[in-house]
Amino acid sequence: MNKMSIKKDDLVVVLSGKDKGKQGKVLEVHPGEGKVVVEKINMVSRHTKPRRQGDQGGILQKEAPMWACKVQRVCPKCGKPTRPAHKLLADGKKVRVCKKCGAEI
Repeated sequence: MNKMSIKKDDLVVVLSGKDKGKQGKVLEVHPGEGKVVVEKINMVSRHTKPRRQGDQGGILQKEAPMWACKVQRVCPKCGKPTRPAHKLLADGKKVRVCKKCGAEI
């Protein structure tokens, strides 16, 4: 199991590829593969066949997983993309902090 600094519902920005510069919310995280699924990013076409009577077939657009190293978390305070640092609080709780402005994420 790989450790990832990106979690579900984080706002991220894409660093490279066809969707470079776009922002979106993380829908799924796959730590074993090192991939994330981001809302409205890395859209692929899937040709589906109707399986039951009444089902709709056709071409569906869906999000495909992309490498987690290609995205960075956007700090809610300063709005800049950053790889989160970790800090221990006095009560022993571990939190993510922005490397640019030092705010808790």
